[in-house]
Amino acid sequence: MFNLYYNAFNKELMNIILLGYMGVGKSLIGQHLSNILNQKFIDLDEYIETKKSKSIHDIFRDSGDIYFRKIESQLLNDCLLNNTNIILSVGGGTPCYNNNMSLINSNENISVYLKNRNVELAKRLFQIKEYRPLISDIESEEKMIEFVSKHLFEREVFYNQATVKIDCHGNDINKICKEITSVLN
Repeated sequence: MFNLYYNAFNKELMNIILLGYMGVGKSLIGQHLSNILNQKFIDLDEYIETKKSKSIHDIFRDSGDIYFRKIESQLLNDCLLNNTNIILSVGGGTPCYNNNMSLINSNENISVYLKNRNVELAKRLFQIKEYRPLISDIESEEKMIEFVSKHLFEREVFYNQATVKIDCHGNDINKICKEITSVLN
């Protein structure tokens, strides 16, 4: 609680890190929050693609999951060391590997778990699955719901370590951002 209190009065030192399952809207919410708080927004996946000059999809395809998770951790650390007062959106798996959640919750960072219902996430993801290497081969919405439910269950232990938890179900982006900013004040 002390860190949250301290951060609220020292905003020039504060990083807000958005985490949650893929498709929850971390990047969209991060961009909107960035405009509201006048803080720089960084999407970790875009940061990785820029640093590696390769798409996430191609990194997974060419080098595999283990290699991706290794560079993801290295570049998460790099991003947090070289930036302050940012809004950072991380990938859905980022908090679950290589002690990344400890890094996310270190220093003056406020981590925000953006939650949503399994079925809503699965329906959203099924429509854009070709852009997501982890789910691109799932052939039906029912299979997507099964996958998301199992995967989210495994990852929630990490997500629930976040400083703040926001339920996004049925809420528009303005309401979600208002909830986040109300915690900061």
